[in-house]
Amino acid sequence: MITGELKSQVDSVWNAFWTGGISNPLEVIEQITYLLFLKRLDDNQIAAERKASRIGKPLENPVFPEGADKFGRSYQDMRWSKFKNFDKTEMFAVFSESIFPFLREELTRQSDGSDSSYTHHMKDARFTITKDHMLQKAVDLIDEIPMDDRDTKGDLYEYMLSKIATAGTNGQFRTPRHIIELLVAMRNPQPMEAICDPASGTCGFLMASGEYLRDNNPELMFDPGQRAFFNNQQFHGFDFDSTMLRIGAMNLLLHGIENPVIENRDSLADLHSADEEKYDVILANPPFPSKIACYDLDCCNESGRIFNWMAAMQSTAKTTRSALTLAA
Repeated sequence: MITGELKSQVDSVWNAFWTGGISNPLEVIEQITYLLFLKRLDDNQIAAERKASRIGKPLENPVFPEGADKFGRSYQDMRWSKFKNFDKTEMFAVFSESIFPFLREELTRQSDGSDSSYTHHMKDARFTITKDHMLQKAVDLIDEIPMDDRDTKGDLYEYMLSKIATAGTNGQFRTPRHIIELLVAMRNPQPMEAICDPASGTCGFLMASGEYLRDNNPELMFDPGQRAFFNNQQFHGFDFDSTMLRIGAMNLLLHGIENPVIENRDSLADLHSADEEKYDVILANPPFPSKIACYDLDCCNESGRIFNWMAAMQSTAKTTRSALTLAA
């Protein structure tokens, strides 16, 4: 649970972005997501360095290696633990000139050497913060987040995502939390079951499924096979918006799902024969327009596409355990 003080800090950062010319809530969250990811990378490397020191072996596959980038900036300067202490002018220069290109173009692997869902979607990312004081405010906020506390960092990200729903035109990306939790409980996902949201957006259904599995299966993370499946194969999400893919992947990452299968797919257009009976549970808020004029498939093409989509999604399920809400 995040405190009122932390919420006030988020609101302060939000207002700074707004007055600085970044008013789209998705864009604000995306920019903050880059910083969250950078902090997590450094935290992971610090933990790996401590482990290597204890066992007396050199660190393998460091995210931040020795040496410098093409601008002569040391990779060690890009680590959160050092970057956060720069004055705002140098902080902005280091992030825009070195760190962000590093995250987008050079960093293609996690610290363990495997592909990462989040880094995969960084390839077309844009850094749009234009003022150094905005960046400094965001860095100060994130530095106070206890990243080893999954509940706090997850709740904080959820609080930021809630601003999408209050921002008018972007509300269609977010299903109310209580509806998500109800549908997840009704479907009762189990360990070793593949879960899919074919219109994933911020990945709220997948995140809630992960929390449900943890809460109802205390042994889940102690079983090596179940833990590996949970982190790498259990959660599948589709979206065709690159920003949403990054935001959704980070939402799951901050809620303890390390490497979900989040794909750039238009589930309204793609054929689903390859996915037939692939998933055990399907949870989704279908991409309905705000109003559907009629239900006659011959006279309303958009309605026809949507109902065909619902039928196609049902065909990808191994059983009839799917839940579709029209909450958008």
